[in-house]
Amino acid sequence: MNIQQTPKGEIMILTLSGKIMGGPDYEKFHNEIKSLINDGFVDILLNMSKVTWINSTGLGILVSAFHTLKKNGGVMKICDVSARIDNILNVTQLKLVFETFETQDDALASFTAAK
Repeated sequence: MNIQQTPKGEIMILTLSGKIMGGPDYEKFHNEIKSLINDGFVDILLNMSKVTWINSTGLGILVSAFHTLKKNGGVMKICDVSARIDNILNVTQLKLVFETFETQDDALASFTAAK
């Protein structure tokens, strides 16, 4: 998994790419989230347009980050998921946990609408 940061005001967009499979991905993502919180970013948007696969451990990584951000007064939203990953989120019922959006612009607009 690769992570690219793009700040948009108070929101940090994390563009994820590759496979999210656990193992070293957990440490990398968890450290990224902790670092962002320390830098004052608690509202995170995950752009998953370049994610090719996610397994159950990868889903656990996202859930863990979601709860860490929530405990720190922030939110994590997801956008641009492929049909394959959208199906996984549906089957696991994680679409009930994560707010998902078709486009990055729609997701960014939802942050300002919530404030």
